Amino acid sequence: MSKQPKIAVIGSLNMDIVVEVDTPPQAGETKFGSSVRFVPGGKGANQAYALAKLGANTTMVGAVGQDAFGDQIIGAMRQAGVHMDSVKRVAEAPTGVASILLAEQDNRIIVIPGANGLCMPSDVDANIDVIANADVVLVQLEIPMETVIHAVRAAKRLGKTVIVNPAPARALPETLLREIDYLTPNQIELGVVGGNVAAEEDVVEAMRGLQRQGVRNVVTTLGAKGCAFVDENGESGFVAGYKVDVVDTTGAGDAFNAGLAYAIASGSELPDAVRFAGKVAALSVTKFGAQGGMPDLRSVLDFRG
Repeated sequence: MSKQPKIAVIGSLNMDIVVEVDTPPQAGETKFGSSVRFVPGGKGANQAYALAKLGANTTMVGAVGQDAFGDQIIGAMRQAGVHMDSVKRVAEAPTGVASILLAEQDNRIIVIPGANGLCMPSDVDANIDVIANADVVLVQLEIPMETVIHAVRAAKRLGKTVIVNPAPARALPETLLREIDYLTPNQIELGVVGGNVAAEEDVVEAMRGLQRQGVRNVVTTLGAKGCAFVDENGESGFVAGYKVDVVDTTGAGDAFNAGLAYAIASGSELPDAVRFAGKVAALSVTKFGAQGGMPDLRSVLDFRG
């Protein structure tokens, strides 16, 4: 990984409102929590932040409101080294918000898109130079699907490598699948995008099914177990998870996607890229906060698991 990769992240920016409680309340139950924190987040922003922490030349394309949350997010991202001039400020909607409940070493998340819903295909066109200058374009699904499709097609016209993280889970049109170089669902998302995965042995077959629809490489994260992948030559593999002391799992998937994008843009083959991404994700859960837990490159390279 000798060169500095250039990566364009097109996606969401949110303010995460993180509430901690010992056990989640049942329907109709009120419980006292232990803390509440306001932390910049959003899948797109988390991935861009993580990439900048790894040392990538990272540019974010997205939208925030003209409000205090928007100010805080842009400030935090710039401080991490993310280029933010391609993020627009909108008056028609507030900055997106994610309500995150942390309990029993896991998380439950509700997202209110806000300004993310106003990240439009025209914003991709207005920042086409960002895509043209990138080695890899990374997109998620917290912005309108029409924008996702437009961004992926624009990137492919320019000969760029495209990674799509299909989260939150939703069905994807086959016309989009045919444009994707790397699709990175978790196991639940794989079930939505690629069909039944009731048992672990279904994972590889579901990934192969997505390849038959045109996706070149599929990487499925399996939580603490690790991840499975099928490459463009049809070869499948599995990389075990790393054992760490878990503090906060929020953003682990975003850390993985950032690590994968960094490694692919740096020229790594898929098995090595997956191992690198797994280390980034493992380190990310050892600290609080989706962005606060993102490791730097030296920490990843030194990590033995």
